[in-house]
This record gives sequence, C-alpha cells and structure tokens, in this order.
Amino acid sequence: MKKAIVGKKVGMTQLFLSDGTMIPVTVVEAGPCPVIQKKTKEHDGYSAIQVGFSQMRESLCNKPALGHFNKAGVSSVRYVRELKLDDAETYEIGAIITADMFETGDHVDVSGRSKGKGFAGVIKRHNQSRGRKTHGSHSYRAAGSMSACSDPSRVFKSKKLPGHMGAEIVTVQNLEVVRVDSARNLLMVKGAIPGSKGGMVIVKSSVKG
Repeated sequence: MKKAIVGKKVGMTQLFLSDGTMIPVTVVEAGPCPVIQKKTKEHDGYSAIQVGFSQMRESLCNKPALGHFNKAGVSSVRYVRELKLDDAETYEIGAIITADMFETGDHVDVSGRSKGKGFAGVIKRHNQSRGRKTHGSHSYRAAGSMSACSDPSRVFKSKKLPGHMGAEIVTVQNLEVVRVDSARNLLMVKGAIPGSKGGMVIVKSSVKG
C-alpha cells in the first residue's frame, strides 16, 4: 500500500461540481495519527509502522498501554493500528501523519466495521427467496432442506443459516477522493463507506487504482 491513514466516519453530505452535478460524499476525519512504533525487516521480519488515532485521557489507559505511549513520546490514543507502507522506513517515531498525504483525485479503499443487524433470517442475511405460499406450506421464510436423512446424516458446514448479521470488517474499494481539507484533517470520499457515524475506518490507496 502506498498511502494509509486511520480516521473516523463523520457522516454523509453532498457536493456540487462546477457543472452543477451533485455527488454524494462521505466525510472522514483522517488523522492526525502519531507514529508509535516502527517494525523493520531486520528485527520483525517485515516493514510497517504502528500509528494511533483519537486522543484519550491517560486515566482510561492501562499501565502497559501507557508505558508504550510514553516510550514513543506521544499522548495516549484510543485506537492503535498497524499500517504496512512502502516507505515505512522513512517514518520516525513521533512523526504525525495527516490527511494532506492524499490528494484530490486519488482512489482509495476504505475499511470499517459494518453496522450490526442482530439476529437475522436467511432471507435478510443471505438474500434467499421465500417459500411458495401454496398447498398448505407454512415454510415461507425458513432456511429450507438441511440434509439427506440417511447419508451424510449431518448438515454441511457451508449451509447458509440464520444468525448474527453485520458487525464485521467490510472494505469498499476504488472510491475517489473528491476534496481534501488539510486545515481540519477532513477527506471527502465519493460514495458510501462501511460503519456508523463516529466509527473508526482505515483509508488506504486502492489496490485497483
């Protein structure tokens, strides 16, 4: 990945282009992210940096985390994430990564935790069709046949069943950065991104761009 930053989903709005076209955008508060730790190929076997986001009171940190932050000389943060960058060796501990590393027109992938839907049936969770409402059938929204009665006498692991829906890491690829507000550390990305307002997201250069 060429560029990456940790941020927070602020919400959605709309922008108007010079020709009057309206486009929906998601506002992301990207950074500032202090570099807490460096991973090197010689010591760790790979190259990466560990960054933090969203400051928090020291009283809310446990002692191991507080010692980790004090060693790097940065204030305590709520989120700590690791980013594998191509130029990770050039970053120094304590450096600040801000939203101005991205430019208008860049294409990015945004990863976040999707909204939780709770317990859902197979129609909502797996987009299955309902059963036929005919000949006395009452299995309108059921999962359907489980397995054969004699062989293999069990339900296969790949069977799509009701269960917990959402609240999982989702990545939306190849979104365009429409505007960068470096003064307020804001990125405006065309389209929707995963998660609810205030949720933590990771913005990185698109693998398809």
